[in-house]
Amino acid sequence: MSGLPIADVAARAYKSVHRQIGEGEYDRKAEHDIQAAAAELAEVAGWALFDAEKQSAARRFNQEALFLAKLSGDRNIELLIIQNMAMQAGWVGRPREELAIARSAIERGRLSPLTEAVFRLREAKGLAGSGQESEAARSFDRARSLIQESDLSSEPSWAWWVTADEIDGNQGFAYQEAGHWKRGIPHLQRAVRQEAGAKVGYRNISTVRLLGCLLGVSAWREAEELAESIVPTIGETASARTLGLLGNTAQRGISFTSAPMGVRDALHRISDALNEDPYAF
Repeated sequence: MSGLPIADVAARAYKSVHRQIGEGEYDRKAEHDIQAAAAELAEVAGWALFDAEKQSAARRFNQEALFLAKLSGDRNIELLIIQNMAMQAGWVGRPREELAIARSAIERGRLSPLTEAVFRLREAKGLAGSGQESEAARSFDRARSLIQESDLSSEPSWAWWVTADEIDGNQGFAYQEAGHWKRGIPHLQRAVRQEAGAKVGYRNISTVRLLGCLLGVSAWREAEELAESIVPTIGETASARTLGLLGNTAQRGISFTSAPMGVRDALHRISDALNEDPYAF
């Protein structure tokens, strides 16, 4: 559950670049390259702000990044930014917007298999959040089949993290949000194990969602073991999204009067760790 709190640093770095693009002098021949590099920096800042739960700022930086990507003609970074915007829409409770953004990219066509897979994933999340579960399942399946068709040598460099684990994490998320905890568990377990290839730091979200599903189905022993494994990692976790979700999950579990004392104690330890001085060691 590690990660560096880079949102403010990235945002300040981009603000300096933004000023220089507007005021500075540079060779006209390099303009598109400069715009493309600035778009990438704004994209990094937007993602970091999103993960820091600074959602209004993240939305502004995403829009700025998209503007610069279009100016530069960099289609690959433009697609990454659009996927980030769809992801944010779903996270803040706007599934119809997530669905609309995803379909706008799909309908434009000319997508590589992995790129289409990530937009099918966002389409599936938007459908699930809108109550269209059978359609969502088909989109998740389509995303998986596209991953099987992909060849990394011809994919955008940013698409390295688009794996079956990513699909599982999001499908488990969709099941949890719909209250189908038992159905979500195997997907989230696979996402946490990350056996499909790329190892990513944000599997922590799947770990917390798995804990929520285990609590939901009263799988007390497994929930206690997972909660205990989470406690030592909390002080190393920078993601505000993860910490917020973890706090809500722990509080919900503590409120379960049917939960054994061991489970409740583990969840109390999570809550205590979340309230500790993050700079103490």
